[in-house]
Amino acid sequence: MQVGEIQEIPLFPLKVVVFPRGRVDLQIFERRYIDLVSHCLRSESGFGICLLRSGEEVIREAGKQTIHRIGTYVEIVDWDQLDNGLLGITVEGRSKFTVEDCWQADSGVLEAKVTFSAVDSVDLEPIPVDTHYEALAELLENLASHPMVQQRGQTIDYHNLRDLGWRLGELLPIEVEDKQKLLELEDPSQRIMRIEELVANLANGS
Repeated sequence: MQVGEIQEIPLFPLKVVVFPRGRVDLQIFERRYIDLVSHCLRSESGFGICLLRSGEEVIREAGKQTIHRIGTYVEIVDWDQLDNGLLGITVEGRSKFTVEDCWQADSGVLEAKVTFSAVDSVDLEPIPVDTHYEALAELLENLASHPMVQQRGQTIDYHNLRDLGWRLGELLPIEVEDKQKLLELEDPSQRIMRIEELVANLANGS
């Protein structure tokens, strides 16, 4: 992942938003994605996850997908054959990207030219959390204590403003489109301020 350089990656359109360092479990059953996962495992590479704007995750005949242009590059951190016979994988977000151009390859997988973010990547230096946001850090600790969250085995840095925004963005009970808007924000401080507003709205029942 080279910041600022246009690179070509495969895309996986889904009805989820993934943030850097976030983990998601996926069931793989379409041949094109089985082949994609096999390639990623062999080459130790990843792929991009973008939120579907319209269309279904599984393309039907004459079906069409459109995606949001801001997504997250993920890498496979675990895989196994599930009880139902399907391939199960766990992916972890590494860096946000912007889609510059995309097309459907002969394999059926979406391919894209993307530019990686200079502000939302796990490789960047932490940003200290101001004492003003200690309440949000405590909220995140409560959300992260849920058994389903703990099962993911995620590393959470409660003292990193980026991590605080990423994890609250994925764990707060808000609409997926609101999660996408949080991902699209370029300033980690602006993201935290927006999350503060969302938490206040949730507390007020609005």
